[in-house]
This record gives sequence, C-alpha cells and structure tokens, in this order.
Amino acid sequence: MAQSVIDTDKARMTHRERFRRLMHFQTVDRGVHWEFGYLQETIDRWHGEGLPAWQVRGEGRNSIEEYFGVDPQGRIPVHHGLIPGFEGDVKILEDRGYRRIEEYPDGTILEIKVEGVHTIPHYIRFPIANRDDWKRFKERLNPDDPRRYEIDYRKLNEEIRHTAEPVAISLGSFYGVARNWIGFEQISVMLYDDPDLVEEIIETQTQVYERTLERALREVEVDYAGGWEDICFRNGPMISPAMFKSLVAPRIKRVCDLLRSHGVDVIWTDCDGNINDLVPIWLDCGLNCMFPLEVQGGTDPVQLREEYGHRILLRGGVNKHRLSKGKKEIIAELKRIEKVVADGGYIPGVDHRTPEDVSLDNYKYYIREKLVMLGWAKDEIETVEGLK
Repeated sequence: MAQSVIDTDKARMTHRERFRRLMHFQTVDRGVHWEFGYLQETIDRWHGEGLPAWQVRGEGRNSIEEYFGVDPQGRIPVHHGLIPGFEGDVKILEDRGYRRIEEYPDGTILEIKVEGVHTIPHYIRFPIANRDDWKRFKERLNPDDPRRYEIDYRKLNEEIRHTAEPVAISLGSFYGVARNWIGFEQISVMLYDDPDLVEEIIETQTQVYERTLERALREVEVDYAGGWEDICFRNGPMISPAMFKSLVAPRIKRVCDLLRSHGVDVIWTDCDGNINDLVPIWLDCGLNCMFPLEVQGGTDPVQLREEYGHRILLRGGVNKHRLSKGKKEIIAELKRIEKVVADGGYIPGVDHRTPEDVSLDNYKYYIREKLVMLGWAKDEIETVEGLK
C-alpha cells in the first residue's frame, strides 16, 4: 500500500486544519470522523438496546452524533429559499381513519398513511403544474429581497474567523428543487412539453444562489460548500446526462466559479443512487466532491478514485447494508475502502442514514473499527461516550 496521508506522529491539529489538509491530499494527524445520521426507526430500536433516552436525532448537545464522537462543523446561514414561505393551515380534504388526504398552503396535496407501518406520502398534486403555479413561486424568489440579507456577515466573520471547526455554506440544488416542486414524472414530461419553463425555474433559483452566496462570501471565509440533488436511482439519473449537461451544468458552473473566486474549492452535492453518469459533468463544472456514495445503488468510492484520481473528493461510501451482518463483514467493508482513506481526499461514513436493521452493538463495533482505521489514538477513542 502507498504511504498514507494519516501520520499519527504529527502534532495534533484542529478540526479545521485537519479538514483542509485532508481534502487537499496533505498529511493529517488522523482522519475526519463524520456520519450521515440515522433513521428514526433505528433510533427507536437503539433506545431499546441501551442507547440513553436523551440521545436524539440531530446535531449538537444530546445528539447521537455527539454520543459517537462525530467531529464538529460549523455553517454559515444563507437565505436562498422562498421568501416569504407559503403560510396557512393544512386542510384535511378527506380522513379515512388509517389514511388522510391533506392540502398544504403551497398547493401540494398528499395522501398520508397514519396507522401501521409509515411509508413515503403519496403525492396527489405537486405545487407546480403550469406557468400560473410557477408565478406564485417566482415572486418569492426575488434575489434582491432585503429579507435575504438581514444577517450581519461581517460580524459573523469576526465570530468564526478563528474557529477550530471547518465552516460550510449551502450551495442549494438545481434540478432537485425543481423536481420537488413539479414531481418526477411531471418534470420529465415538462422537459419535452415546456422545456423553457423548466429552464426558467432553474435559472431563477441559480440567480438567487449567486446573489446570496456573493453577499456572504464577500465577508465570510468558509472551507466548503455543500448542496444536494437526489436525482438518481440504481440505474442512473432521472434526467439524461446530455440534457443535464445542456440545461443544468452551465448554471452549476456559474455558482462553482463564484465559490472558487472566493477560495472555496471543496464543493459537494448530496445525491443518492447511481451517480456515475453525472460525475464527469459535475467535475467539469467544478463540483468536485461526491456524497454519500451509495454502494448498493451503484456508486463506489474505490472505483471513483481509480477512475478520476485526485481530481475527485469523496464522502460516505460505507455500505450500510453490511453493518447489519457480522463483525467479519464489517471489517471486510472497512478493508475495502482502506486504500482510499490512505490516499486522502476522502471522509468515510455510512452511505446514507443508518437503517433500522443495524443493531446498536454492530454500530458501536463499526464506529470503533473505523476510528482505528482513521488513526485515532486509543485514549482518544476511549473518550467517545458511545463506545465506553
């Protein structure tokens, strides 16, 4: 194995120093320990297996992340959503006892299962079906709305300038947010029936990103930008790579160029499923970090590093389904990614929310062995509350 970027003889670094060096393939005292969270069903199971009742989903004090020693990170707020948001009461259109049909202020109509095993709600109507619907959203996406800029970024910079934690800023979503508003099948049809409307929605959102990010980055130094798309399944993206390249990629590149002009060169998107066909497009846009690398969905950090080398940064990539097996399988999964960890530019973690078939004992074993792989000292591991 080639020499590892992890050098346990190096002087102890701050979380921020360690993140910056790791994501630029420089030597570090140990790896970064981040995870992607947990399903509520998993937490409920773990409470029955000995997880303290006060440990809950989320971040910060009394969170499961803190309990398992996850390294901290900071975030800079940006307001690039709808202003104002849609407000009002949820209307119950129909109540069948075990199922309920609800209408939300933005026009969304959902059928929700309220008894038995909960499932993803069934969408009866998405909020944007035509240009008239879009007008209600567009008027709330004014990039010059002063309510987007009520944060005193200069003051905030003074507060975080010497922080020991890596600092993030939100990149947002391009095709994913439009898909959420229109619906998967509906936006796929709209790309052919009214492509100009889809392009207008993406362009409007992009202008909001550009304006809000520019205002924040003019005053605040951040270490990375993180966004999301969630537009892939096991067989690939829900939009053809060619269409994504012509419609979406130029706008991603504009935002990535803006970020890089302010020194932000670690830029990732959160996209589940098989992202392989979109990776080269994202890289050409300047979006260089992939997350969460769903292995069962067809995305593998080992293969991506072999194909793209140090051009690509990675986060995630530990197959969640292996954690429900035995210790031998957990070790084998960590061994599988070990060479990428040693190469640098990679923060390993479960490749999505930890599912409910993973026992608390298995998860503890996984975390302990992962920390050993990341070069954590024995005494440091012993300080992790969840491993005592």
